[in-house]
Amino acid sequence: MPQSVHFIGIGGIGISALARFLYAQGIEVSGSDIAEGAMTKELKKIGIKVTIPHSIQSFKDPELVIHSAIIKEDNIEIQEAKKRGIKILSRKEALSLILREKQVYAVAGAHGKSTTTAILSAILQDCSALIGAESKEFHSNTRALKSEKVVFEADESDKSFLNCNPYCAIVTNAEPEHMEAYGHNLKMFYQAYEDFLGLAKRRVINAEDSFLGGLELECVRLYPSKEICEIEYSLCNNQPTTRFRLFHNQQDYGYFEVYGIGEHIALDASLAILSVLDSVDLETIRKNIKNFVGIKKRFDVLEIGNCIIIDDYAHHPTEIRTTLQALKKYQELTKKNKICAIWQPHKYSRICDNLEDFVECFRGVDELVILPVYSVGETKREIDFSWLFKSYSPIFADRIQRDGNSLILYKNQQPISKIQEGIAIGFNAGNLTYQLRGGI
Repeated sequence: MPQSVHFIGIGGIGISALARFLYAQGIEVSGSDIAEGAMTKELKKIGIKVTIPHSIQSFKDPELVIHSAIIKEDNIEIQEAKKRGIKILSRKEALSLILREKQVYAVAGAHGKSTTTAILSAILQDCSALIGAESKEFHSNTRALKSEKVVFEADESDKSFLNCNPYCAIVTNAEPEHMEAYGHNLKMFYQAYEDFLGLAKRRVINAEDSFLGGLELECVRLYPSKEICEIEYSLCNNQPTTRFRLFHNQQDYGYFEVYGIGEHIALDASLAILSVLDSVDLETIRKNIKNFVGIKKRFDVLEIGNCIIIDDYAHHPTEIRTTLQALKKYQELTKKNKICAIWQPHKYSRICDNLEDFVECFRGVDELVILPVYSVGETKREIDFSWLFKSYSPIFADRIQRDGNSLILYKNQQPISKIQEGIAIGFNAGNLTYQLRGGI
């Protein structure tokens, strides 16, 4: 492994995790980004030199330059590194180099992989963790230790999960998503998942997934509907907890308690448990799983009062539907009278690919607020939200503003409504999260 590395686009969630990880291994790390953000400030605090904006003076003579996926060939730092003959790799390409000598527990899947990764890192306290979201346990997307074990959230969106050197591969589900990376070819998509599992010595899967269940690979197979039972939910200071009993291969592993609410939480926790049963004793698992206290933006309870405000990363119909099922259970426990869903659609391509499911997935909410599409740079497409979602009688707003225990809805810079009671939940992978937290 090179002893000095420069990261271009270091403020990104995936790149920043690698930077922290290598810095903890004793590697000399520097980086740059186009603008200052919370992540770049955190990296500076731990001692990493970060230059804002990109500049040819941002690095001296690193042995390796790693860049995020959004960095283009004409970036001035890429051009400078080429002039100097410095090796350049994308994050995807660099993974095999960074993780090749580690015992990697890699978690993949369209849904639930961040939660499963964070639960697994809570169980394996002596390992590094690289997660695509911020774990509230250690208030970061990274726990960087000098350990041979690494818990890693493996990303299928750019096929980089094929480069992560998995010792143990865990797959929560294989629902088609990010199909543009696979030429909209289902055979190619499923083959990538099979190849990922084939790389690992140990494999743990949700065998009730329609694709995973049919694989002939030797796997630890979890059948959630049969093997996870006696699920109970409770609140402590309005924070949710799920208790469940796990049977597997006719063996009773007893009860576990994990932060969060919903059958999907019990599923994610069970996959994490089964992945380490060969190396961690049962009572340690039962104790350590309580270290998990949730993930930022995953059923993230921000405010408790007349109006409970929740931020959630769900931006696919399956995720929204699953979260709403859990929210109904939470509503019963909190005895709140209504649910208002605030949806910031994410990417025109995803909306168009799943349009009918998006129209149906909000069934059961008492009020639906729709914000403008967070396009992530995609070309605008004409979508008639008013007609498609007319059965909900939705409110169309431009943005929201946090006002203590309430949310004010704005349209054309004018306040049009106020949410003051019940449960308000934001579904987004965009900037709605900051609005819910009182920011922009």
